[in-house]
Amino acid sequence: MTYVVTEDCIKCKYTDCVEVCPVDCFYEGENMLVINPSECIDCGVCEPECPAEAILPDTEDGLEKWLELNTTYSAQWPNITSQKSPPDDADEHKGEKDKFQKYFSTEPGEGD
Repeated sequence: MTYVVTEDCIKCKYTDCVEVCPVDCFYEGENMLVINPSECIDCGVCEPECPAEAILPDTEDGLEKWLELNTTYSAQWPNITSQKSPPDDADEHKGEKDKFQKYFSTEPGEGD
């Protein structure tokens, strides 16, 4: 098992999870974070820290797409290990539906 970041992170990109991760397995895209499944130690401390409730164990049904996306982009995007301020409009996008189709970007973030 590993944890994955899902659609709920897109355009919210709260980084509370990054601050508590003991193995620094988060990677930053332009408008979301992902977890490297090979580096994740399945400790689960990140899941309750996410204000958008975007982090889930990959054992939940229907998360295959998100496991693949996290695997792919954690190899391309820069590592992030320190908490940053969320986007100014993050709260406006919290809980929004269909964010992947509307907003997903393959562009990398800044990282640390």
